[in-house]
Amino acid sequence: MDETHEPTVEMSLETLSQALGKATEDLASVRTALDSARADIATRNTSVSRGVVKNADRVLRSLRETDEGLRDVLKDLASRD
Repeated sequence: MDETHEPTVEMSLETLSQALGKATEDLASVRTALDSARADIATRNTSVSRGVVKNADRVLRSLRETDEGLRDVLKDLASRD
C-alpha cells in the first residue's frame, strides 16, 4: 500500500471491529458443531484421527496469539493521550 492510501486509525479499528463481529458468529457456529461432535463421539465411542488433535492444537495457538494481539490493541487504546 503506498503512503497516500495508508489506512487511518479509524479505518483500522472499523475493519478490526467488523472482523471480530464475523469471527464471533463463526466461532459460535463452530462451537455448536464441536459440542455436537463431542457428544456423538462420546455416545458412539467412535475413533477420530490424531489429525484432529494436531489441528486443534494449531487453532489453540492461533487463538492465544489473537487474544494477545487484541489485548495489545486495547492496551494501546487505553494509553492514548
